[in-house]
Amino acid sequence: MTSTSSPRVLITGGASGLGRAMAESWLRDGAQVFIGDVNVERGQQTAAELSTLPGTVEFQYLDVRDPANFNSAREWIEQHWGGLDVLVNNAGVAAAARIDRGDMADWDWIFDINVKGVVRGCKVFVPMMKRQQSGHIVNIASLAGLMNAPVMGSYNVTKAGVVSLSETLRHELSPHGIHCTVVCPGFFRTNLHESMRSPEPGMVEMVDKLLSSDELTAAQIADMIKQAVAKQTFLLIPHKSGRRAWFIKRFVPALFNRIMHKSAVGMERKLKKAESA
Repeated sequence: MTSTSSPRVLITGGASGLGRAMAESWLRDGAQVFIGDVNVERGQQTAAELSTLPGTVEFQYLDVRDPANFNSAREWIEQHWGGLDVLVNNAGVAAAARIDRGDMADWDWIFDINVKGVVRGCKVFVPMMKRQQSGHIVNIASLAGLMNAPVMGSYNVTKAGVVSLSETLRHELSPHGIHCTVVCPGFFRTNLHESMRSPEPGMVEMVDKLLSSDELTAAQIADMIKQAVAKQTFLLIPHKSGRRAWFIKRFVPALFNRIMHKSAVGMERKLKKAESA
């Protein structure tokens, strides 16, 4: 099948949250979707539930920290599909800590998944896309990678790194007919808090509350990503509130800095209150 009639899509972290929503969105269009995830039970359940949709779905265990897992996925895709049209580097984790409280082990952990996991996916599948002279890479970053809010240092840095890598690949791979989209969503309902690491009291609960935002659903963001791929859009900021914040940072930096200072003061007050509780 040609990529226009039945896109071939690989999604890391595809068993739940935004990953599952993207899989469902593409499957509704008849795509061939490969879901990779470290949660085997959840992945198998997701694949079974989505198998009723028009496309075809495959699940395999895929830990983005292990290049061998990516190579296994590539071998399966080469054998069964003959190529890949869309690589979605979606798997990610979160951490939150003030710079003097965070553990360096947590920095190593989040970098290995959020940054090096994306790099590994690109290194394995870019050669295939170069041979095809076509393909699209979707890197799921975060509004955090553009805004750099206080107490989220390691998470901010990894997501900013994904934005930087995406911009690099946008230009580096363009001679080969390969396009790139980087997605920077704000808060929405997801299971990111399940893997979150933080030594800060009450931080996981605070983030969980923020993730309950109903401005956009994962399904709506997934559809926007699919459209961005179709239009070859580079930067996608799905949330209106996120686009407004990005506008303020770029064009009214003094106002942005006042807002962030106020946020830092408020966060420090909350953390001190939680520590003394």
